[in-house]
Amino acid sequence: MEIIVFIAFIGIIGSLGAALYFMMKDGQNGAPKTSRMAKALAFRIGFSVLLFICILIAWMLGYIQPTGIRLGQ
Repeated sequence: MEIIVFIAFIGIIGSLGAALYFMMKDGQNGAPKTSRMAKALAFRIGFSVLLFICILIAWMLGYIQPTGIRLGQ
């Protein structure tokens, strides 16, 4: 489970980096702006929601358990 979550975070960060790249490079030198940045951000949002749902399902099925860390002690 840890590997899947790690790969998902790498995908989310990579998508965010791609959106930054497209934001900086699209529309330069008279070229028309494209929708690549919006697509990269939409992919990031969808991937984040999918990761959250998968974590909830894994918790409900018992694949992962809360750690039981108590606050304020």
